[in-house]
Amino acid sequence: MRRLVVAGALVAIGLTAAYAQSNPISERKDLFKAFGASLRAVGPMMRNEAAFDGAKVQEALKIIGEGAPKVAKLFPAGSGTGDTKALPAIWTDNAKFQGLFTKLEADAKAAAAVIKDEATLKAEMPKVLANCGTCHDAFRAK
Repeated sequence: MRRLVVAGALVAIGLTAAYAQSNPISERKDLFKAFGASLRAVGPMMRNEAAFDGAKVQEALKIIGEGAPKVAKLFPAGSGTGDTKALPAIWTDNAKFQGLFTKLEADAKAAAAVIKDEATLKAEMPKVLANCGTCHDAFRAK
């Protein structure tokens, strides 16, 4: 009986993973949520509402730097309908869209290499965050 329950659980986990892998909208939303969650700790530092914490900054930049190329692949043709705010411009101007993720990855990695204190955070993090605004303005429905 125990083996049957374990086997059933493994099948359920496998099906859930397979569904997530076959659902690019869900996958990209999860990655964007991870970006946002990691930046929640950085925002107060940028506004002088929290002390600089290099570990939290580096973790956020790692999540963004590693996630950017993954997200870029999660906009296949046909994934612009349903529960998404993706605009058609993603597919009509895909080179520009993909280039933003390449730039986001590069900017996050460059920032991670130089941010060591509050001053460098305030100088470098806006370069990373500007990518988010650029993409949202051109490729995301309000």
